[in-house]
Amino acid sequence: MRFDRHRLTGRLKQRLLGVSAAALVLPVVAGIAGTAVATAAPVAHRAPAGGYEEVFVDSSMGPIKVQIQWAARGGDAALYLLDGLRARDDANAWTFETNALDQYRLDNLTLVMPVGGQSSFYTDWYAPSNFNGQKITYKWETFLTKELPAYLETRGVSRTNNGVLGLSMGGSAALTLAAYHRDQFKFAGSLSGYLHISAPGMREAIRIAMLDAGRYNVDSMWGPPWSPNWLRNDPFVFAPKLEGLSMYISAASGLPGKYDNPKKAIDYYNAANAMGLEALSLANTRAFQLKLATLKIPATYSFPAHGTHAWSYWSEELWKARGQILNTLNAW
Repeated sequence: MRFDRHRLTGRLKQRLLGVSAAALVLPVVAGIAGTAVATAAPVAHRAPAGGYEEVFVDSSMGPIKVQIQWAARGGDAALYLLDGLRARDDANAWTFETNALDQYRLDNLTLVMPVGGQSSFYTDWYAPSNFNGQKITYKWETFLTKELPAYLETRGVSRTNNGVLGLSMGGSAALTLAAYHRDQFKFAGSLSGYLHISAPGMREAIRIAMLDAGRYNVDSMWGPPWSPNWLRNDPFVFAPKLEGLSMYISAASGLPGKYDNPKKAIDYYNAANAMGLEALSLANTRAFQLKLATLKIPATYSFPAHGTHAWSYWSEELWKARGQILNTLNAW
């Protein structure tokens, strides 16, 4: 699979096609009005037909950059693509580590890729992290389920015909968002996610991982280990809420595959880490599969015999999930 890197323009563009002058004005006015972006009244028009755009959407965290590839034929369906633990502040890694944009360029589906949120698990935190001097309190669940869809609705994207898919941190977050916001999401996908957070050792593992990725304090996110918020965000625990949801669940074995070709010492170190992370994800995902089977809740599963915790494998899994996503959202 060949990966194309997409240059980021850094410009805000409005491509509202075939709409009235009043409809053209509304997003601009909303942008000037600050938080009004997230609460603007819906406009009766179709989303732009194709093209790529970068926008900033107001939130309680401040303006959040969102990368958008519009549905090819102006459809109202959207797929939110969530990043991993080391999410960057300049671009969502789906846009430069994979060929996700090319995969869906001709489909009637808008790709919505929020930028930022390192170590956030895309959830609402109790407080800023006190280990790294964080200035704001993460409120990612609020952003992804209220403020961002309110803005997208002004651009012709449905509030109710959406999917959400993520990898690693974003995988468990995708299921969490879909479970508690069933009116918004019809599909959820987890690629190498951690889906049994209450399993022995997992809380400690997440604590260490977040310290390594930005020195974030997990206690500011879900509280101490005995806090009920840990269970609220554990897919294994809230599994009954997923009944009737279209799901694509994947984790590889952790054994090196075709995309693992280390050459230098650092490459071998990174490959070893990727093997361990994927093996842990597989154990979590298999436990989650058994839980769903016990509840008689169906899902589509993919367990490749080879593959590590790496973007090339996640790009392949996104392609495998494409048919199910487009069918569920009626976005061909």
